[in-house]
Amino acid sequence: EWRHFKECMFNTANFQKQGVQPLVLADQGGNAVILYGDLPKNKENVIYLSNHQCTVDWIIADMLAIRQNALGHVRYVLKDGLKWLPLYGWYFSQHGGVYVKRSAKFNEKEMREKLRAQMKAETPMYLVIFPEGTRYNPEIPKVIADSQSFAEKEGLAILKHVLTPRVKATHVAIDTMKDYLDAVYDVTVAYEGTVDHKGQRKLAPSMTEFLCKECPRVHIFIDRIELKDIPEEQMYMRRWLHERFEIKDKLLIEFYDAKDSKRRNKFPGKSVHSKLSLKKTLPSLLFLGGLTASMLLTESGRKLYVKTWIYGTLIGCLWVSIKP
Repeated sequence: EWRHFKECMFNTANFQKQGVQPLVLADQGGNAVILYGDLPKNKENVIYLSNHQCTVDWIIADMLAIRQNALGHVRYVLKDGLKWLPLYGWYFSQHGGVYVKRSAKFNEKEMREKLRAQMKAETPMYLVIFPEGTRYNPEIPKVIADSQSFAEKEGLAILKHVLTPRVKATHVAIDTMKDYLDAVYDVTVAYEGTVDHKGQRKLAPSMTEFLCKECPRVHIFIDRIELKDIPEEQMYMRRWLHERFEIKDKLLIEFYDAKDSKRRNKFPGKSVHSKLSLKKTLPSLLFLGGLTASMLLTESGRKLYVKTWIYGTLIGCLWVSIKP
């Protein structure tokens, strides 16, 4: 059944029969965000699993959440070192983010306690996890080679455009919140313009490049998965997660490497155009922009701004070292 499902996933006619019609969204900066698959209009408590290439991936999650009026619900599973980011490290922690260490240092008990506290408080959950554990960076081939060697050693399919996923954080999150979640969103992201003239992958756009429109089109494929369709035991979930990344890899091979040039730079299906309403983004922009500008326009405001960063960072670092 699973093999048949994977074959169906790459049949364009099957997408159309199932009504999987991609939407082309234009964000307020002019970048086109092309959305494929089944993103519900209403907000849900979900775990969001995605491939990871650059910092823009964080914003992609926000772009999807804002379409469901769930922007304030986005929380991240982050590598432990990010908790030392000035101000933001403390903010992510207080906003429900979970810091995790890799491999043997992974603290399952700590993560479960953090998630249970969120559920007890009935916190809306849009938990973003990047199971690869680090970015797919073609400029660091050793990371890709090590990932492929590990997959071969474990008897798993070798992946080309994504890294071998790690299951621990995903398993803990799903197992802890299985009665709290509505679904899991399996998200595949591809950026146009990230292949050179030789057909080799290039580095995905930085935040600055994205905001300056150097990557005008981003493609996002979403598959909404019911919890009942996900194995509960970690051993079987590991295999399930790797198979989900096999599907991502095939989508990305089609996107980047298709022999027919007309099939490149897109996922299966047709597209319709839809713009993100200003009313969803303008209020936050005006509030934050006005608040920052009002501080920077006066000498006392500038001093307060600098002190906020300095003392906020020190207090934040102390806080997350005691209570991550």
